[in-house]
Amino acid sequence: MPIDPNIALGAELPSGEFAWTPSEVQLYHLGLGAGGRWTDPAELRYVDDRAPQVLPTFATVAPTFHDTEPPKVQFPGIDIDLAKVVHGHQEIEVHRPIPAAGKATITRRITELWDKGSAAVVVQEHTITGSDGEPLWTARSSIFAKGEGGFGGERGPSTKAELPDRAPDFDVTTPTLPQQALLYRMCGDRNPLHSDPEFARAAGFPNPILHGLCTYGIVCKTATDTVLDSDASRVTGFRARFAGVLYPGETIRTRIWRTDGELIISATVADRADAPVLADVSLRFT
Repeated sequence: MPIDPNIALGAELPSGEFAWTPSEVQLYHLGLGAGGRWTDPAELRYVDDRAPQVLPTFATVAPTFHDTEPPKVQFPGIDIDLAKVVHGHQEIEVHRPIPAAGKATITRRITELWDKGSAAVVVQEHTITGSDGEPLWTARSSIFAKGEGGFGGERGPSTKAELPDRAPDFDVTTPTLPQQALLYRMCGDRNPLHSDPEFARAAGFPNPILHGLCTYGIVCKTATDTVLDSDASRVTGFRARFAGVLYPGETIRTRIWRTDGELIISATVADRADAPVLADVSLRFT
């Protein structure tokens, strides 16, 4: 059985140490398309050589930035074929602005395991502590594993956030590059779903798709640039549910509703009649 809930649920995963420098931060931001406004001082803060500002979504790649092998979905009580897995949701809570360079320790555990019948949902929580012993960020994410349900677990919650019943305060389009996935994979996500046409077709897609976490970072940057004057230090949290696919070269439409301390966001594919790509998107800020 690929999933044994008695072993998997609550399992502590291997901890570890990692470090990053301004070069990794710059490359991550370039992987999101930073630098398009190449003479804008606010834009150039993302790629400063010595002290680039850091989007909180950098947290999704920092611990695995230098990985060169495709990821494996193998945990205590869980062994799933990578081709069956898609990202379910991602949430980052930053406890203080992420520095441009640093060292940290990561601890990980499986916090939730849901049986959807035709699929399984596995939720992880990562806690990152800086070299000074103080918390830096907490990351929570889920994966959706097709065909891996039926192990006898609870179905779990089914929640959907409603968008405000009014016109958005901001409506922005952001083009992606045809080579966007090939750039972004240099940040440590070498899943062949995003680079190998044959692998993508075997997984049910006509072509490689853009990393969900790349779209996630692009939308966070778009909202930060549009509403927060490109000041990444004001972002305290960002979450989204992965609702559809984006192909490299397509354009993201980001609609933003501003409320007190929070941005409610919808991200769709402008090229395909606003097909959903990210849903239940929330950016918290100061």
